[in-house]
Amino acid sequence: QVQLVESGGGLVQAGGSLRVSCAGSGRTGSSSVVGWCRQAPGKERDFVAAIRWSGGSTKDADFVRGRFTISGNYAKTTVYLQMNSLKFEDTAVYYCVARARSLVLSPRADEYDYWGQGTQVTVSS
Repeated sequence: QVQLVESGGGLVQAGGSLRVSCAGSGRTGSSSVVGWCRQAPGKERDFVAAIRWSGGSTKDADFVRGRFTISGNYAKTTVYLQMNSLKFEDTAVYYCVARARSLVLSPRADEYDYWGQGTQVTVSS
């Protein structure tokens, strides 16, 4: 099993920046792909971004491209999501996610096997 714990959420004004972090523990070596998904009130969970430890390849959703950046420290099993130019519609619970035994940077939230508890990000307009 892999445990994921998010931190760094909060309230920010539109146009501002925020960084959320995720610390992994447990059998993190079994997860080669880690990332972030989010869920806004009344909506389904959406993929945001992911990174593959081997080689550092990343993938992100169209709606965050150019604004959000995913990065990670494999040795510390920590993943970050730097969010710039935040918009009101970015308000959501952000979840750290990981795939079990897959190297594919999937853009589908339902293909991520491990989920953290989530951290709330609220953007005021």
